[in-house]
Amino acid sequence: MRRIFRVVFLVVLALALALGYMFYKRIYGTAVDIDGEESAFYIHTGWTEDDVLSALSEQELIKGERAVGWVMEKKNYTGGLVVPGKYTVKSGMSAADLVNTLRAGRGEEDVNVTFNSARTLSELAGKVASTIEADSSEIANFLLSDDHIAKYGFNRATFKSMFLPDTYRFEWDTNAEQFVQRMADEYKKFWTADRMAKANQLGLSQSEVTTLASIVQAEQQSFPEERPAIAGLYLNRLKRGMRLQSDPTVIYALGDFTINRVLTKQLRTESAYNTYVVKGLPPGPINIPSKESIDAVLFAEDHNYLYISTRPKREKNLPIANPLNLSFSYDIDFLPNRTIQFLFRYELQPAESHETYSAPCHRSFCNICRFCATRSDNRSRVR
Repeated sequence: MRRIFRVVFLVVLALALALGYMFYKRIYGTAVDIDGEESAFYIHTGWTEDDVLSALSEQELIKGERAVGWVMEKKNYTGGLVVPGKYTVKSGMSAADLVNTLRAGRGEEDVNVTFNSARTLSELAGKVASTIEADSSEIANFLLSDDHIAKYGFNRATFKSMFLPDTYRFEWDTNAEQFVQRMADEYKKFWTADRMAKANQLGLSQSEVTTLASIVQAEQQSFPEERPAIAGLYLNRLKRGMRLQSDPTVIYALGDFTINRVLTKQLRTESAYNTYVVKGLPPGPINIPSKESIDAVLFAEDHNYLYISTRPKREKNLPIANPLNLSFSYDIDFLPNRTIQFLFRYELQPAESHETYSAPCHRSFCNICRFCATRSDNRSRVR
């Protein structure tokens, strides 16, 4: 009798140990077996625990779907404990480790949202959508909504002013409204009392500063250190009531961003953004300028230069044909880099209206003709 009892006991013990080992392996054995050390896993808004399990299996992040599902059930991973976001799944994780990471968003990670530049709000939407859950159409629709734009105190032309290129930390499941509100908060932080005072000294609103910064940035994309000098030139033009005559504004007006060289005929394009046609600033930014470009305007160099050229060679003397025998004065200052060769000022003496020669002069006025915006040899344009 005792012998039978021992046998039964040993069999039951063996079964219990086997069953225990099976449950131990199910809970604490390796459930994540992936190529590499880790992989990003995204839980979308509205997903249930079944959606999470299916996605883990479809993406081949787990082995033993039933085991992981069993642990999810035992750990009550359901309902509000399924938190959308980005998670990192590491190779060798057990089912318990995996569920603990996902449960209640314990392992949720922020993502970097970076946008360095964008010409349009739709382009901005595409850049942002590549790193958060909201898709580009959702973000674009929000950005282009007049009601939403008005809420933040802008119009459609100036709304780009509110977005400051940088790298920001967001939760991956950020929606369009949350993204825009964060940008509004960052905008308020950037525009300190000192910056607002500088804008007032220049006689410009915050949006106008950003608009001018967008032009300055488009004029000098390679060497940011030259932007304060260029900003000073455009501020001088604004003070005198001169047209800004910026080629990038023509390109923006045409909407063809593949243009490398603006043709003379394109300078006559009728658009509120074409600063060869209209005086003053365009209605809004032609791109989303960097914080540094905005500061280049706010802290622009103080000089008296009015014109800019991109001549291919550095020349110490500018020969000026003067068939009308007018008296000129001009000063030249070479910038250190080759893309923007020099700034200069030259004026009629005595001072005459800048509109006197605003019509095409058929290149008879001078060899570097600011008024018809072309040099006679057509190799460079003084603006």
